[in-house]
Amino acid sequence: AGWGVFLAILAAKAEGAGREVIAVDPRNTSRRCPECGHTAKENRPTQEKFHCASCGHQAHADTVGALNVLRAGLARRDADQA
Repeated sequence: AGWGVFLAILAAKAEGAGREVIAVDPRNTSRRCPECGHTAKENRPTQEKFHCASCGHQAHADTVGALNVLRAGLARRDADQA
């Protein structure tokens, strides 16, 4: 199935569980520093490591990506409610 079908099924399942699905643009989410906002490919020295070239923040790249996706989703939800 394509992404549109996947998101429709996911949204239906989430609604049935009392949850909400918010689609966000995933571009650069694992390259953007959650501490200072600096975005650069150099922030990802390896597939799993994140090290901000600007402020020095270090974390697992998946954790950084997940945090940035969460923040983007919450910001989009707040903007839609306003």
